[in-house]
Amino acid sequence: MKIIVVGHGMVGHKFLESLAEAGLQGAQVTVLCEEPRPAYDRVHLSEFFAGKSAQDLSLVEPGFFERTGFSLRLAARAAQIDRDAHTVTLVDGQVLAYDKLVLATGSSPFVPPVPGHDRADCFVYRTIEDLEAMTECGARAQSGVVVGGGLLGLECAKALRDLGLQTHVVEFAPRLMAVQVDEGGGRVLRHKIEDLGLQVHTQKNTLQIIDGETARHRMVFADGSHLETDMIVFSAGIRPRDELARSSGLPLGPRG
Repeated sequence: MKIIVVGHGMVGHKFLESLAEAGLQGAQVTVLCEEPRPAYDRVHLSEFFAGKSAQDLSLVEPGFFERTGFSLRLAARAAQIDRDAHTVTLVDGQVLAYDKLVLATGSSPFVPPVPGHDRADCFVYRTIEDLEAMTECGARAQSGVVVGGGLLGLECAKALRDLGLQTHVVEFAPRLMAVQVDEGGGRVLRHKIEDLGLQVHTQKNTLQIIDGETARHRMVFADGSHLETDMIVFSAGIRPRDELARSSGLPLGPRG
């Protein structure tokens, strides 16, 4: 039996561990991982800034793939599924056949479609490679902005602060962590965050990002104000990676 697993994040690797525990005999398991490294603990990603290495964050026990015989293909991205032919086509054109196909594609960061969001030194907070790029930028920056005042955004803001940057949090809602806390809780949280030396800007709708006069970027807000910064990190939520399922006609839930 040929089994292809698309995705090697935390859930994808847990599935592989379950397969190994089940002791499937004679199964040929191929894992397609679009990142350049095996699965790691994304929940504790912020600890990378505190000195943990990629190896420290790894979820893969030494020798796991050698012991199981599973084939891990790094930097391999699936582009298309043919459910009739039972094949997966990779972005490089290679076609792999399967008997069983497992999608463990996870999610991707949502970046608001603001003009200028794709400028240099604008990042998302998702992978170890993202954090490495942020660290490099932080070494030549004075200030940073995190767009998004949720839990991950606040973690990211703390990381920028630890890099020695003057750090701002820009949030569209009237309070931080608007989904998790009420108005009173939001006030307490804001005070705690500001006590850490971060500046909080709520009810800010970014219209565009352009060249700054005193920093690399100027974020122009709908209320007529603006904020200048050297680095911008988007942490405005996630979206399901359901494009493969969608394009191959699989049924999707209301949110993908």
